[in-house]
Formats: sequence, C-alpha cells, structure tokens
Amino acid sequence: MSLVGKKFPDLNVDAMNEMGDTFKVNVLEAARDNKKKVVLFWYPKDFTFVCPTELHAFQAALPEFERRNTVVIGASCDTPEVHFAWLSTPKDNGGIEGVTYPILADSNRNLSSILGILDITNETFDEATGTVQVEGDNVTYRATYIIDEEGTVQHESINNMPLGRNVGEYIRLVDALTHVQEKGEVCPANWEEGKDAMQANAKGTAEYLASH
Repeated sequence: MSLVGKKFPDLNVDAMNEMGDTFKVNVLEAARDNKKKVVLFWYPKDFTFVCPTELHAFQAALPEFERRNTVVIGASCDTPEVHFAWLSTPKDNGGIEGVTYPILADSNRNLSSILGILDITNETFDEATGTVQVEGDNVTYRATYIIDEEGTVQHESINNMPLGRNVGEYIRLVDALTHVQEKGEVCPANWEEGKDAMQANAKGTAEYLASH
C-alpha cells in the first residue's frame, strides 16, 4: 500500500550515530517538529556490497541536502551495535567510517513491517511449532521516502537488492517539491532546478509544450 499523500508512521525507532550513541528517532517528528524535509533510505544489510556505496554517496551529498533544509536518515534491520561496528570500519575495508547522519536500527522490524518493504516471498504457519515461518531474507529492499515539513510522504520508491540508487535524483526531487511549494507550479518531465516549470492547467501545458 502506497504511503504517498499520507502521514509517515508515528513510531520511535532505535538509531546509531558515528559516535556510538544509541537513541530514538521518530521520522515523522524529525520532519514535522523541525520543519524540515526528510530523505529516509533503507538498505538490506550492513557489511555487504552495494550498500556501502550508497551510504557513502548520501554522505558525499549531505551538504546539498542540508542546503535544501533536508535531513538524511539511513535505515536497515541490523542492530545498533552492528551499525557501530560498520561505522568504525574504514572505507577501504568495506566500511562506512565517515558517515555522520543517523542510521535507524529497526531490528524488531516494526517500522519496516508497517511500510511493507521486507523481503518476504511467502509466509506459512507451522502447526507443529505454532510459529509463522517466512521465505526470504526478511531484510528490507532499497526503499526511499521523501517526507515534507508536515510529515506527509511526497515520494516513495523501492529498488530490488542489486540495484543501487542515484542520489542525485533525490536532490532533484527535493528541488521539485520545493519549487511546487514555493511557486505553485508543477514540474514536467526531466525538470531540474533553474529550468522552466508550468501552470497546472490546459493553457500551461500548451504553452510549455509549444516552447519545449
């Protein structure tokens, strides 16, 4: 079920930072209470392959997000302790040392279950043990959310495990959202900051298409 146009779930989740501090993060409150946009990106596992490239890419772009009044938050189902071990591992050894934004540790899978982004292909009830058994790794896909200053989800996307994200696209989407908020115009295909947008009516569409 899509969350676009809806409030992000109001849930406190454990998080870790580069200092080794464990604390609670509520993504909805991070947006609404601080009047900031939030880019929340989920990745499957610490100490894997595509994942560190994405965490370093978001870190490299962090000044661009901050300039746009946007908070970046990473997330996976690993524990805070595993996050800190990875944060303490040098980049040239596959680690994410140097990453400074908080990383959610949704080890109980409460938030990822609500979002429906876990790699579960099938669930069966085992009568002998009285347990539900799942097929799949039960870790998250590469899901990404852009949440506005009111806590409303404006974008969500999900990549399968092997498909790394283009961080520049999320900067572009934040720019587009800001343009809509400030100018009241809508952003056409391939729009980038500084390019023409359009009025959300038939005349605006015709004028835009005539000149592009």
